[in-house]
Amino acid sequence: MYKHFLKPFIDFLVALLGLICLSPVLIFIGIALAFQNKGTPFFFQTRPGKDQKAFQIIKFKTMTDEKNAQGNLLPDVERVTKLGKSIRKLSLDELPQLINVLKGDMSLIGPRPLLFKYIPLFSKEQLRRHEVKPGITGWAQVNGRNSISWTRKFELDIEYVKELNFLLDIKIIYLTFFKVVKKEGVNQQGDRPMQPFNGKN
Repeated sequence: MYKHFLKPFIDFLVALLGLICLSPVLIFIGIALAFQNKGTPFFFQTRPGKDQKAFQIIKFKTMTDEKNAQGNLLPDVERVTKLGKSIRKLSLDELPQLINVLKGDMSLIGPRPLLFKYIPLFSKEQLRRHEVKPGITGWAQVNGRNSISWTRKFELDIEYVKELNFLLDIKIIYLTFFKVVKKEGVNQQGDRPMQPFNGKN
């Protein structure tokens, strides 16, 4: 009942109210990033959603498109802007994903949507993370986020898929608020992103 009917309804309602209430913040950040990036303030990327169905994730663009002499993008840590660092630390770069929730591509809570290139590296059990919609926050995010290994993240994702219920979602929302405020679980090097998943780590 909750998984198939109430959860989608809550997602839509909260995403709609969130976009309305946060519109001044979204507009301000969007304008600031548009000037900084000299173009679009948004970052779009194809990610696998429920049942591995492709969708375009929307985030605030916190990195430049600077390239080296060979025409390849510079490492992420070198492309993150000062404004982008601040936005990431406050997790504000994730706010545009409320649009994804409103469209039905994502849920407020669920396993984080990763990259298609990782799918062939997943075990059969790890692939179960695609049995539900990906989320803006999730069980792995409130239990370590970037400070835990990929393997542990996937174990937590599968725990969520198996145990999905209303009380668990309420708990995750509650913990997410305090994690964001305290900036817990973020890589202590700050600007250095989580290492790519290689099927083992």
